[in-house]
Amino acid sequence: MLSGKNIVLGVTGGIAVYKACDLVSRLKKLNANVDVIMTKAATEFVNPLTFQTLSQNLVNLDMFEKPVKWDIEHISLAQKADLLLIAPATANIIGKIANGICDDLLTTTVMASEAKTLIVPAMNTKMYENKINQANISKLKEYGYDFMEPVTGFLACKDVGKGKFPDPIDIVENIVEILMQKRDLEGKNILITAGPTKEKIDPVRYITNHSSGKMGYAIATQAVKRGANVTLISGDVNLDEPRNLSKFIKIESAIDMYNAVMENLKYNDIIIKSAAVADYKPKNIADKKIKKNNEPMIIQMDRNPDILKEIGMRKEDKILVGFAAETNDLIENAKAKIEKKNLDFIVANDLTLKGAGFKTDTNIVKIIAKNGDIKDYPRLQKSEIANVILDRILEIKK
Repeated sequence: MLSGKNIVLGVTGGIAVYKACDLVSRLKKLNANVDVIMTKAATEFVNPLTFQTLSQNLVNLDMFEKPVKWDIEHISLAQKADLLLIAPATANIIGKIANGICDDLLTTTVMASEAKTLIVPAMNTKMYENKINQANISKLKEYGYDFMEPVTGFLACKDVGKGKFPDPIDIVENIVEILMQKRDLEGKNILITAGPTKEKIDPVRYITNHSSGKMGYAIATQAVKRGANVTLISGDVNLDEPRNLSKFIKIESAIDMYNAVMENLKYNDIIIKSAAVADYKPKNIADKKIKKNNEPMIIQMDRNPDILKEIGMRKEDKILVGFAAETNDLIENAKAKIEKKNLDFIVANDLTLKGAGFKTDTNIVKIIAKNGDIKDYPRLQKSEIANVILDRILEIKK
């Protein structure tokens, strides 16, 4: 999978160094070429011979060591790298890079390289959260360096908190995304809505739906990977925020979502409305819990704003994608929605089919174009459907 890719791994002095050995092993199994640079402190935790054996390359330690071949080491490593990976990265190395300090082979190589750089911090929680360290991380992010967040857990120092080295499997997955993912949405600004809305009845009850947000979050994740600037507006879901969003807005009600969408509409040229927005809300919200009695409970309902229709009226040259989740008359209902809401295309799915719809990791969809053309897709992972949708948008953009 990573054949022909050159990864330069910088290993710095922390207890997580031993996990970097597994990282090298996994990268080699994907046929990557791995060159390891160890700081002096890193060699106190793991012998360089271990990395040399796993990487099948000489380990680079010192700018001034006797050369095996006639290359200026930090320049040759910087030039050959498709990716510079620093894992584990201490607060010390992050601070040095952020402030342009080049006093060893690793920092000098980083300074000399134009390759994509991924930094994986691992350290004591209080060190990680220290304002100076956070300022250095923010500074490097502004310069275009990528970071992978440390994990929360039980640390070697017996503290419990954020700072734990991520699982090498997750790091490798991130590397594959960086090196292999197409960046065909670079510069595109995409607004995505996801999840359900909640309409309050009283302080303890509300009306909602079964949306899990998985489809919208999958689209947001894949769009970011493909280089887009993504604004995700989300209802209440049990999902982690996708990495590297431009903006993440949490909402509760349909009115909240309407306001958030309208505030951000002008900044985005592609709108994907995958949220399941309540059509109605209670006319009156009780300020105290409604107590049960022997009488039937009647709740008068008012219409919520039709967000998708409103966007369609203001669409101009934006691309607008809608969703139709139906239990009957799927194609007829979806086509009517395209016309009524001024959509470029709609993603329609039949909720009665196994493996489709809410809360699943898969979906079965039909993509219906404005001209009526229909393309059927079998059961796919929602991440795969997300890329189908993004590919379709790019076809329109051409």
